[in-house]
Amino acid sequence: MRSGAFSPNHIGHDAAIFNSVAEQLRKRGCVVNIYSEEEFCSGAVNERFILAMCREKRSVERLQELEDAGALVINSGYGIENCTRERMMRIFTGSEIAFPESIAASTNEGVRAALNRLKISRCWIKRGDAPTMHKEDVTFVRHAEEAQEVLQEFFLRGIQRAVISRHVEGRLVKFYGVAGTDFFLCVLPQEDTLAKYGFEGSSMRNVSAPPFDIQAIRSLCARAADTLDIKIYGGDCIITPEGTPVIVSFNDWPSFAPCRTEAAPVIARLVMSSIRKKLKGI
Repeated sequence: MRSGAFSPNHIGHDAAIFNSVAEQLRKRGCVVNIYSEEEFCSGAVNERFILAMCREKRSVERLQELEDAGALVINSGYGIENCTRERMMRIFTGSEIAFPESIAASTNEGVRAALNRLKISRCWIKRGDAPTMHKEDVTFVRHAEEAQEVLQEFFLRGIQRAVISRHVEGRLVKFYGVAGTDFFLCVLPQEDTLAKYGFEGSSMRNVSAPPFDIQAIRSLCARAADTLDIKIYGGDCIITPEGTPVIVSFNDWPSFAPCRTEAAPVIARLVMSSIRKKLKGI
């Protein structure tokens, strides 16, 4: 399971999707043992097939060790590590995945000159060395001077690295996907409701046409998941005024809160399929 420190404001939701998938696997005849990150880090867990929501650094390193030793790990420990922001920024930039113009910086260095040179004023500052643990780990600023102040606050909080990304104008769309399946859902946050699009098998699918190209978003996110080596994923993208999707956040195994009932059996089927392939040596 994921440590509560890495589920800010989502402890219940993260536990719910994890337990729902475990129950779906039990219904399919699997014996499922659930461990905390603390138990996992102790080194006592040596399962052949591992379904992991871990994000703590020691847990991810342990996942990688087991994966290298031949265990099946979903999501891959290497994929989880790729989702840390600075690493993800560099991977996306090198893979031409649509992502905001960004720079990485140490929190004890000056960035005003670099931001002014790039003509970046409004931007987002996010911790670059680990997943979000507090709401202050992601902060919007309006100009370079404010960015420098926030970076200093990060430094005082013990955060060493940060990613600074240009603010992208447009419409926010949340997405949820499971690689290798037909499951892909877009959620359009609105003032008093959530419009959901894209998962053909879902009773929640909005009957009206989405105000964006869902296939373009799906294609972009599928390429991003494949590039990062992530099977169970979600995040946020911005649809620019020109209609272009830009990923601004990509997460390994989100809570799937708007679509947990639909997502859990799909994730379980992915796991079962992966186990069969592993046993056959595929």
